[in-house]
Amino acid sequence: MEIQQYKSEIKPTWCPGCGDFAVLAGLQKALQFLQLKPWNIVIVSGIGCSSNITHFLSTYGFHSIHGRSVPVASGIKLANPELTVIAAGGDGDGYGIGVGHFIHAMRRNLDITYIVMNNQIYGLTTGQASPTSEKGMETKSTPEGVIENPVNPLALALASGATFIARGFSGDAKGLGDLIAKGIQHKGFSLVDVLSPCVTYNKVNTYDWFRQRAYALEKEGHDPSDYHAAFARATEWPNLDQKRDRIGIGVFYERTDIPTYEDLEPALRKGPLVGQPLGLANPEELLEEFR
Repeated sequence: MEIQQYKSEIKPTWCPGCGDFAVLAGLQKALQFLQLKPWNIVIVSGIGCSSNITHFLSTYGFHSIHGRSVPVASGIKLANPELTVIAAGGDGDGYGIGVGHFIHAMRRNLDITYIVMNNQIYGLTTGQASPTSEKGMETKSTPEGVIENPVNPLALALASGATFIARGFSGDAKGLGDLIAKGIQHKGFSLVDVLSPCVTYNKVNTYDWFRQRAYALEKEGHDPSDYHAAFARATEWPNLDQKRDRIGIGVFYERTDIPTYEDLEPALRKGPLVGQPLGLANPEELLEEFR
Protein backbone atom coordinates (compact mmCIF):
# COMPACT_ATOMS: atom_id res chain seq x y z
CA MET A 1 0.00 0.00 0.00
CA GLU A 2 1.25 3.48 -0.90
CA ILE A 3 0.69 6.42 1.43
CA GLN A 4 -1.49 8.11 -1.18
CA GLN A 5 -4.03 5.33 -0.73
CA TYR A 6 -4.73 6.57 2.79
CA LYS A 7 -5.36 10.18 1.73
CA SER A 8 -8.82 11.45 0.80
CA GLU A 9 -9.53 14.15 -1.76
CA ILE A 10 -10.72 16.54 0.96
CA LYS A 11 -8.16 19.14 2.03
CA PRO A 12 -7.74 19.77 5.78
CA THR A 13 -9.47 22.90 7.04
CA TRP A 14 -7.14 23.50 9.99
CA CYS A 15 -5.31 26.77 10.54
CA PRO A 16 -1.82 26.96 8.98
CA GLY A 17 0.65 25.63 11.55
CA CYS A 18 -1.94 23.60 13.49
CA GLY A 19 -0.40 20.60 15.24
CA ASP A 20 -3.14 18.35 13.88
CA PHE A 21 -1.46 18.32 10.45
CA ALA A 22 1.41 16.33 11.96
CA VAL A 23 -1.03 13.90 13.57
CA LEU A 24 -2.76 13.31 10.24
CA ALA A 25 0.59 12.73 8.51
CA GLY A 26 1.79 10.49 11.35
CA LEU A 27 -1.37 8.40 11.22
CA GLN A 28 -1.09 7.98 7.45
CA LYS A 29 2.55 6.94 7.79
CA ALA A 30 1.67 4.48 10.54
CA LEU A 31 -1.07 2.87 8.44
CA GLN A 32 1.30 2.56 5.50
CA PHE A 33 4.10 1.15 7.66
CA LEU A 34 1.73 -1.50 9.01
CA GLN A 35 0.38 -2.11 5.48
CA LEU A 36 -3.20 -2.07 6.73
CA LYS A 37 -5.92 -2.22 4.09
CA PRO A 38 -7.95 1.02 4.05
CA TRP A 39 -11.18 -0.96 3.77
CA ASN A 40 -10.37 -2.77 7.03
CA ILE A 41 -9.86 0.46 9.00
CA VAL A 42 -12.49 2.56 10.77
CA ILE A 43 -11.65 6.01 12.15
CA VAL A 44 -14.19 7.38 14.64
CA SER A 45 -14.14 10.99 15.80
CA GLY A 46 -16.15 13.31 18.03
CA ILE A 47 -16.59 17.08 17.75
CA GLY A 48 -13.87 19.72 17.49
CA CYS A 49 -11.17 20.86 15.09
CA SER A 50 -9.23 17.61 15.48
CA SER A 51 -12.32 15.46 14.98
CA ASN A 52 -12.49 16.53 11.34
CA ILE A 53 -9.62 14.10 10.75
CA THR A 54 -12.06 11.40 9.59
CA HIS A 55 -12.75 13.42 6.43
CA PHE A 56 -9.09 13.61 5.44
CA LEU A 57 -8.43 9.86 5.40
CA SER A 58 -9.43 7.34 2.74
CA THR A 59 -10.73 4.76 5.22
CA TYR A 60 -14.12 4.06 6.69
CA GLY A 61 -15.09 6.85 9.06
CA PHE A 62 -17.77 7.78 11.58
CA HIS A 63 -18.06 11.40 12.69
CA SER A 64 -19.95 11.02 15.97
CA ILE A 65 -21.28 13.55 18.49
CA HIS A 66 -19.36 15.42 21.18
CA GLY A 67 -17.43 13.12 23.50
CA ARG A 68 -18.87 9.92 22.05
CA SER A 69 -16.15 8.66 19.72
CA VAL A 70 -14.93 5.99 22.16
CA PRO A 71 -18.32 4.25 22.73
CA VAL A 72 -18.98 4.25 18.98
CA ALA A 73 -15.51 2.81 18.36
CA SER A 74 -16.18 0.22 21.07
CA GLY A 75 -19.40 -0.87 19.39
CA ILE A 76 -17.73 -1.18 16.00
CA LYS A 77 -14.90 -3.26 17.45
CA LEU A 78 -17.31 -5.58 19.27
CA ALA A 79 -19.42 -6.03 16.14
CA ASN A 80 -16.37 -6.89 14.05
CA PRO A 81 -13.12 -7.45 15.99
CA GLU A 82 -11.29 -8.10 12.71
CA LEU A 83 -11.39 -4.37 11.91
CA THR A 84 -8.67 -1.93 12.96
CA VAL A 85 -10.60 0.66 14.96
CA ILE A 86 -9.10 4.04 15.83
CA ALA A 87 -10.83 6.80 17.79
CA ALA A 88 -9.58 10.37 17.42
CA GLY A 89 -10.43 13.73 18.90
CA GLY A 90 -9.30 16.58 21.10
CA ASP A 91 -8.72 17.15 24.79
CA GLY A 92 -12.08 18.84 25.31
CA ASP A 93 -13.87 16.04 23.48
CA GLY A 94 -12.05 13.18 25.20
CA TYR A 95 -11.00 14.50 28.61
CA GLY A 96 -14.05 16.72 29.15
CA ILE A 97 -17.47 15.59 27.99
CA GLY A 98 -16.20 12.13 27.01
CA VAL A 99 -14.06 11.38 30.06
CA GLY A 100 -16.51 8.81 31.47
CA HIS A 101 -16.37 6.77 28.27
CA PHE A 102 -12.59 7.18 28.24
CA ILE A 103 -12.21 5.66 31.71
CA HIS A 104 -14.54 2.71 31.15
CA ALA A 105 -13.08 1.78 27.76
CA MET A 106 -9.65 1.62 29.38
CA ARG A 107 -10.73 -0.58 32.28
CA ARG A 108 -12.43 -2.93 29.79
CA ASN A 109 -9.22 -3.05 27.73
CA LEU A 110 -10.99 -2.92 24.40
CA ASP A 111 -8.61 -3.39 21.48
CA ILE A 112 -8.89 0.12 20.07
CA THR A 113 -6.41 2.97 19.66
CA TYR A 114 -7.37 6.41 20.93
CA ILE A 115 -5.44 9.38 19.53
CA VAL A 116 -6.06 12.60 21.44
CA MET A 117 -4.85 15.83 19.87
CA ASN A 118 -4.24 17.79 23.06
CA ASN A 119 -3.96 21.53 22.40
CA GLN A 120 -5.09 22.57 25.91
CA ILE A 121 -7.85 24.81 24.55
CA TYR A 122 -11.27 24.63 22.91
CA GLY A 123 -10.24 25.74 19.43
CA LEU A 124 -13.41 25.18 17.39
CA THR A 125 -15.39 27.48 19.69
CA THR A 126 -12.62 30.09 19.49
CA GLY A 127 -10.55 29.74 22.61
CA GLN A 128 -12.16 28.67 25.88
CA ALA A 129 -10.32 26.81 28.66
CA SER A 130 -10.30 23.02 28.31
CA PRO A 131 -9.75 20.30 30.94
CA THR A 132 -6.01 20.35 30.18
CA SER A 133 -5.49 24.13 30.17
CA GLU A 134 -2.64 25.31 32.40
CA LYS A 135 -3.62 26.77 35.78
CA GLY A 136 -3.60 30.56 35.52
CA MET A 137 -4.08 30.55 31.73
CA GLU A 138 -6.19 33.48 30.51
CA THR A 139 -8.81 32.48 27.94
CA LYS A 140 -12.16 33.78 26.72
CA SER A 141 -13.94 31.77 29.39
CA THR A 142 -11.35 32.51 32.10
CA PRO A 143 -10.30 36.16 31.64
CA GLU A 144 -8.73 36.20 35.12
CA GLY A 145 -6.99 32.88 34.63
CA VAL A 146 -7.92 29.21 35.02
CA ILE A 147 -8.39 28.39 38.72
CA GLU A 148 -8.73 24.59 38.32
CA ASN A 149 -5.95 22.04 38.16
CA PRO A 150 -5.59 20.43 34.71
CA VAL A 151 -6.49 16.82 34.06
CA ASN A 152 -3.46 14.53 33.79
CA PRO A 153 -4.59 12.13 31.03
CA LEU A 154 -1.62 9.77 31.31
CA ALA A 155 -1.95 9.33 35.07
CA LEU A 156 -5.70 8.84 34.62
CA ALA A 157 -5.05 6.21 31.96
CA LEU A 158 -2.63 4.36 34.24
CA ALA A 159 -5.12 4.36 37.10
CA SER A 160 -7.95 3.21 34.81
CA GLY A 161 -6.19 0.17 33.36
CA ALA A 162 -5.02 1.20 29.89
CA THR A 163 -2.43 -1.30 28.66
CA PHE A 164 -0.58 1.05 26.27
CA ILE A 165 0.07 4.68 27.13
CA ALA A 166 2.18 7.06 25.06
CA ARG A 167 2.70 10.77 24.51
CA GLY A 168 3.74 12.27 21.21
CA PHE A 169 4.52 15.78 19.99
CA SER A 170 3.47 17.38 16.73
CA GLY A 171 6.91 18.95 16.48
CA ASP A 172 8.37 15.45 16.02
CA ALA A 173 6.47 14.08 13.03
CA LYS A 174 8.62 10.97 12.54
CA GLY A 175 8.54 9.98 16.18
CA LEU A 176 4.80 10.58 16.25
CA GLY A 177 4.20 8.18 13.35
CA ASP A 178 6.25 5.51 15.12
CA LEU A 179 4.25 5.95 18.36
CA ILE A 180 0.92 5.68 16.55
CA ALA A 181 2.08 2.51 14.79
CA LYS A 182 3.08 0.98 18.13
CA GLY A 183 -0.30 1.89 19.58
CA ILE A 184 -2.16 0.26 16.70
CA GLN A 185 -0.01 -2.87 16.93
CA HIS A 186 -0.71 -3.24 20.66
CA LYS A 187 -3.49 -5.70 21.50
CA GLY A 188 -5.58 -3.83 24.04
CA PHE A 189 -6.57 -0.23 24.74
CA SER A 190 -3.94 2.20 23.46
CA LEU A 191 -3.83 5.87 24.37
CA VAL A 192 -1.64 8.16 22.28
CA ASP A 193 -1.88 11.65 23.77
CA VAL A 194 -0.38 14.14 21.31
CA LEU A 195 0.83 17.60 22.30
CA SER A 196 -0.67 19.38 19.31
CA PRO A 197 -0.24 23.17 19.59
CA CYS A 198 -3.11 25.48 18.66
CA VAL A 199 -1.33 28.37 16.97
CA THR A 200 -4.44 30.56 16.93
CA TYR A 201 -5.84 30.44 20.47
CA ASN A 202 -3.12 29.03 22.72
CA LYS A 203 -0.20 31.42 22.89
CA VAL A 204 1.27 29.76 25.98
CA ASN A 205 1.88 26.13 25.01
CA THR A 206 3.62 26.74 21.69
CA TYR A 207 5.99 24.56 19.68
CA ASP A 208 8.98 26.36 21.21
CA TRP A 209 7.50 26.03 24.71
CA PHE A 210 7.32 22.26 24.32
CA ARG A 211 10.74 21.95 22.65
CA GLN A 212 12.34 23.64 25.66
CA ARG A 213 10.82 21.07 28.02
CA ALA A 214 10.37 17.83 26.06
CA TYR A 215 12.72 14.89 26.46
CA ALA A 216 12.73 11.34 25.06
CA LEU A 217 11.85 8.68 27.63
CA GLU A 218 13.83 6.09 25.71
CA LYS A 219 17.05 8.11 25.94
CA GLU A 220 16.73 8.21 29.72
CA GLY A 221 16.36 4.44 29.93
CA HIS A 222 12.70 4.39 30.93
CA ASP A 223 11.24 0.88 31.24
CA PRO A 224 7.63 0.85 29.88
CA SER A 225 6.87 -2.35 31.79
CA ASP A 226 7.45 -0.59 35.14
CA TYR A 227 4.06 0.73 36.30
CA HIS A 228 5.41 2.84 39.14
CA ALA A 229 8.13 4.38 36.97
CA ALA A 230 5.49 5.20 34.37
CA PHE A 231 3.37 6.95 36.98
CA ALA A 232 6.36 8.95 38.20
CA ARG A 233 7.13 10.07 34.64
CA ALA A 234 3.47 10.84 33.90
CA THR A 235 3.16 13.13 36.92
CA GLU A 236 6.20 15.21 36.01
CA TRP A 237 3.70 17.28 34.01
CA PRO A 238 1.03 18.31 34.69
CA ASN A 239 1.15 18.15 38.49
CA LEU A 240 -0.22 19.89 41.56
CA ASP A 241 3.11 21.64 42.17
CA GLN A 242 2.81 23.41 38.80
CA LYS A 243 6.27 22.22 37.78
CA ARG A 244 6.64 22.49 34.02
CA ASP A 245 10.31 21.89 33.28
CA ARG A 246 10.21 18.23 32.11
CA ILE A 247 7.72 16.69 29.68
CA GLY A 248 8.38 13.11 28.64
CA ILE A 249 7.77 11.94 25.07
CA GLY A 250 7.47 8.27 24.11
CA VAL A 251 5.92 5.08 25.47
CA PHE A 252 5.20 5.45 29.18
CA TYR A 253 3.61 2.07 29.79
CA GLU A 254 2.82 -1.18 28.00
CA ARG A 255 1.48 -4.46 29.30
CA THR A 256 0.77 -7.37 26.96
CA ASP A 257 -0.52 -10.10 29.29
CA ILE A 258 -4.00 -8.70 29.93
CA PRO A 259 -6.82 -10.23 27.83
CA THR A 260 -8.96 -7.84 25.82
CA TYR A 261 -12.67 -7.34 26.33
CA GLU A 262 -13.30 -9.09 23.02
CA ASP A 263 -11.35 -12.13 24.21
CA LEU A 264 -13.63 -12.47 27.23
CA GLU A 265 -17.01 -11.51 25.74
CA PRO A 266 -19.23 -14.66 25.59
CA ALA A 267 -21.22 -13.35 22.62
CA LEU A 268 -18.08 -13.46 20.47
CA ARG A 269 -17.24 -17.11 21.14
CA LYS A 270 -19.06 -18.10 17.96
CA GLY A 271 -17.07 -15.56 15.97
CA PRO A 272 -17.58 -11.89 15.04
CA LEU A 273 -21.15 -10.67 15.50
CA VAL A 274 -21.13 -9.34 11.96
CA GLY A 275 -20.87 -12.92 10.69
CA GLN A 276 -23.56 -14.42 12.89
CA PRO A 277 -27.12 -15.06 11.62
CA LEU A 278 -29.54 -12.17 12.09
CA GLY A 279 -32.68 -14.33 12.15
CA LEU A 280 -34.79 -14.42 15.30
CA ALA A 281 -34.47 -17.44 17.54
CA ASN A 282 -37.41 -19.78 18.10
CA PRO A 283 -39.63 -18.04 20.71
CA GLU A 284 -40.32 -21.36 22.41
CA GLU A 285 -36.60 -21.92 22.93
CA LEU A 286 -36.24 -18.46 24.45
CA LEU A 287 -39.19 -19.01 26.79
CA GLU A 288 -37.78 -22.36 27.85
CA GLU A 289 -34.82 -20.57 29.43
CA PHE A 290 -37.16 -18.92 31.95
CA ARG A 291 -39.23 -21.98 32.90
